[in-house]
Amino acid sequence: MGNCLDRNPVGAKNSSAVYGLAEEPSSELPTNQRTEPPLGLYLHVPFCSHSCDFCAFYQEAPRRADLERYLHAIELELRLFPPGRRVQTVFWGGGTPGLLPAGDVARLGAAMLRHTEGAPTEWTVEMAPATVKEDKLRVMRDLGVTRISLGVQSFDDRVLSELGRRHSAAQVMRAIDRIRHCGFENLNIDLMFAIPGQDPGAWDRDLRHAIACAPEHLSTYCLTFEEDTRLWARLRRGEVRPCSESEEYVLYEHAIDLLEDAGYRQYEISNYSHPGFACQHNVHTWEMGEWVGYGPAAASQFQGIRFANPESLDRWYQGVEIGRLERVDRVVLDDANLAVDAVIFGLRMNAGINLNRLRKRWPRAPWGELESLWTAWINEGLACHPSPDRLALTRRGRLVADAVAREALEVLD
Repeated sequence: MGNCLDRNPVGAKNSSAVYGLAEEPSSELPTNQRTEPPLGLYLHVPFCSHSCDFCAFYQEAPRRADLERYLHAIELELRLFPPGRRVQTVFWGGGTPGLLPAGDVARLGAAMLRHTEGAPTEWTVEMAPATVKEDKLRVMRDLGVTRISLGVQSFDDRVLSELGRRHSAAQVMRAIDRIRHCGFENLNIDLMFAIPGQDPGAWDRDLRHAIACAPEHLSTYCLTFEEDTRLWARLRRGEVRPCSESEEYVLYEHAIDLLEDAGYRQYEISNYSHPGFACQHNVHTWEMGEWVGYGPAAASQFQGIRFANPESLDRWYQGVEIGRLERVDRVVLDDANLAVDAVIFGLRMNAGINLNRLRKRWPRAPWGELESLWTAWINEGLACHPSPDRLALTRRGRLVADAVAREALEVLD
């Protein structure tokens, strides 16, 4: 049931390009003469000490020489491709950003803050439980980090071993204690379900453990078997059995019910929070806002173009060193692909989409074809109109959100 996992925005056909500095998107007016929409910043830290069995994200081993090259290149990339306006939200992902030593965290944060035109309103850093140390947390707090996202996955040591995770449940609890002790009041816990061998009772215990830790935010992701991972190889050899779709639905719906009873509001298919603690950075992305990405494999959506950096530390570094930022998967955005993506990702959120606002934002999108689609979804009980100008998926519709997305994407063919 891939609907429980986030997907990258999908648009028109991809191409690749290499930009010289003069070719980067730029604004003609000075900042103080423009009224500009919010801007997010994503910074990818590609280093992991160990690749988990389920993980297909780009990553590198944390060799000191490579860490130095990375930090130097990030400083250069920020100068070569500055945001050019105020950054409201920041997200450091990976990899494992928390793997960086405290001094490197300080250097990276200071380099970024020189280009954000003030402190961001929300700044998230992903951490693995085994990397949570007080010296790093103090540096993050002093820099202005507001939110820690902890990759727990499970509180069951057997399940963690099944996933190839290197931390224990005891380390999770110590990490949470340290995060709270250092004054962080916005904590996310990532959990995973539909893991081979995980029955409803084990999933219920994980959810209850998480609730007892009292995080402000919880993310629950359905395990997918990604190609070129150890878990995929085990599946191919018949060593593990994936959950059936009906089993996934049971686990997913149990999470909704239990978390809502505990005071967590589901605001997106995989995300729950206490009031006021939804992840602003992710919501901005799902609403097709603009963001700029730094580091190998980081994606951007900026000034009408969607693109990514190469998934290679060497290739990314070499381009930054000579002042030519290589961009891959480059898509020039138009009303059609932005509107379709706004529908797909907006419908992942429980509040749904404001139809009048989207039509005004992208008037040349194929609204007639999209309207026919959502009329069919309403007739099938997959969507509804919570108010006359708003469309949202029903609970049943959220269970098949990937199928809804595929139908919406067909509008672009």
